[in-house]
Amino acid sequence: MNATLKKSDFVLTPYMKSNNLLATYQILITLVPYGCLWFLAVTAAHISVWLLPPILILMSLLSVRSFSLMHDCGHYSLFSSKKVNRCVGFCLGVINAIPQYPWSRDHAYHHKTNGDWERYRGVADFLSTTEFAKLNAKDRQVYQFIRQPIMAIPGGFFYLAIAPRMALVLGVYDLFRDLISDRPQQPGLSLAAKLDTHSSKYWQSKTEFWDLLLNNICVISSWILMSNLLGAGLFLSIYSVVLTLSAVVFIWVFFVQHIFEGSYAHQTADWDYLQGAVEGSSYLELPTILKWFTADIGYHNIHHLSERIPNYHLQACHLHNLHLLSNVKTLRLGDMLDCAKYILWDADTQQLVSIESFLQDERQARIVAAPIPAIANFR
Repeated sequence: MNATLKKSDFVLTPYMKSNNLLATYQILITLVPYGCLWFLAVTAAHISVWLLPPILILMSLLSVRSFSLMHDCGHYSLFSSKKVNRCVGFCLGVINAIPQYPWSRDHAYHHKTNGDWERYRGVADFLSTTEFAKLNAKDRQVYQFIRQPIMAIPGGFFYLAIAPRMALVLGVYDLFRDLISDRPQQPGLSLAAKLDTHSSKYWQSKTEFWDLLLNNICVISSWILMSNLLGAGLFLSIYSVVLTLSAVVFIWVFFVQHIFEGSYAHQTADWDYLQGAVEGSSYLELPTILKWFTADIGYHNIHHLSERIPNYHLQACHLHNLHLLSNVKTLRLGDMLDCAKYILWDADTQQLVSIESFLQDERQARIVAAPIPAIANFR
């Protein structure tokens, strides 16, 4: 990147203004068709299951779009009001079965550390080459296997459908266990008072706990209600497919926005936020229809320059600043699978590398380090 380039060189401020009318329109044209497709899917299922695939694909894509809008709410950019963003974001979180507030807090940390691979290890907690070198052969195979592209299918379902439920159950278990153990020393300790001081790995504040709890209540209640209305088998079948497919799409979109050849992958020392945004975030050039379904999140370099720019201004901002974005990595659909091999971070070269290239370097190092056999003296 040009060493003289500064954030002030980019024209960002005019695009940060939220448009409540446009945001409301975006919500309506996403959720109303999604609801109608649910009705259509149930009707089609009673006629023939072969009518379902195109409907489920459209539902999954609308679910992806609702997740992207939830993401904007987490940055308080979709609407001008923080309270409206919180309320709408919570509702979109229920639709996507994920607690929006804790997710947005984790995502905000990603924004603060993008490109700093000592502090943030990407979407799948990638290892450094040094850490990978210490693994035995079996653990290396496991590490590589669970980061294969196909694993986004079970991983996506777990991420949305199971992980938030587990977080609540395990977190509440820890909370009550600490409450019981503290009672002898603090006989009058109430649950509310304990919640104020309780340190949990499942939530970082009381606000996150309540968001997690309310999300689970709403999500599980909706599962029960819809199962009673439609039949558990039909509802859970449609719901599971839609949830899984949408999770696969947004996991992969997020993956390639930061994991690619040449991505800025620096140590904390001398890490640069601007360089992380420009060179550590890609521009994913998608067909127009997919840009709509992903709410233009493919303009990820612009999003990292300023997360306060709502999705409906990202393209215009990208075009306005195009002359400054020559170092941004442009990816297309055909490039996505190739990104999957960059799952190790080389701290020495400060770049992402593949396991194959690491193993090749490892073999070469062994050859160089191997002792030279003694040559017998012949007379």
